[in-house]
Amino acid sequence: MNLEDHLQRLKNNRLFELFVISVIILSALEIGLKTYDLSEMTLHVMSYLDISITVFFLVEILIRFFAEPSKKQFFKSGWNVFDTLVVVISLIPVDESNMALLARLVRVFRVLRLISVVSELRVLINSLLKALPQLGYVMLLMFIIFYIYAAVGSFLFESINPVLWGDVSISMLTLFRVMTFEDWTDVMYETMAVYSFSWFYYLTFIFLSAFAFLNMVIGIVVSVIEDEQNKEREKHLPDEPSMTDLHNEINALRALLETKFASEKR
Repeated sequence: MNLEDHLQRLKNNRLFELFVISVIILSALEIGLKTYDLSEMTLHVMSYLDISITVFFLVEILIRFFAEPSKKQFFKSGWNVFDTLVVVISLIPVDESNMALLARLVRVFRVLRLISVVSELRVLINSLLKALPQLGYVMLLMFIIFYIYAAVGSFLFESINPVLWGDVSISMLTLFRVMTFEDWTDVMYETMAVYSFSWFYYLTFIFLSAFAFLNMVIGIVVSVIEDEQNKEREKHLPDEPSMTDLHNEINALRALLETKFASEKR
């Protein structure tokens, strides 16, 4: 067994993966502690801890790189590119140099490495990214509804409260407040004092935005997540039959049994 095989086994080891996750969490805690007022001794200890974490991340990314059979394939993964950039920029010394601020910010983004390490989180993020084109059309339709209701609200309610309904842009912010149910009844009762039937305006808008469009978004995301989970399952278990294959086999077996019973009755 060569070095690449040993590194491959180490990379796929569950304990090693849990240790990497623990170090990422420790890195997140270390970054959070630096936002408090600490003693000089504590800061000195944490500086060595930061160096140790950075070195570990460097070793870990090298293990993943050399464990890859095809080195070119390693950088075809967006997560590997992201991890490499975070690790490389983390090597910048955090001192009074011009790059110090960038180095500190990148250390904050080391927490995002949890996504690249935990496969379940990768599935969620990949699903969200793949759902963006479909979600874009839903957002466009929602913007059209927002714009129409904002224009109508500005025409009707500007004289009642110009702070909330002064123009289309302010009206859209007010409608966003209504959609998120942030004291929306106060806004409604204020206009109902002048237009008693203005409740219809708010209820129809809430039904379209908070209920209909939100359910569309949830449906699209759930559908894409299911597709990604099926792809991930097929990737790890390529020989396992899919649900479609199972249904086809069941239907074929049922047809065979029906044909057999029909021939026996004759």
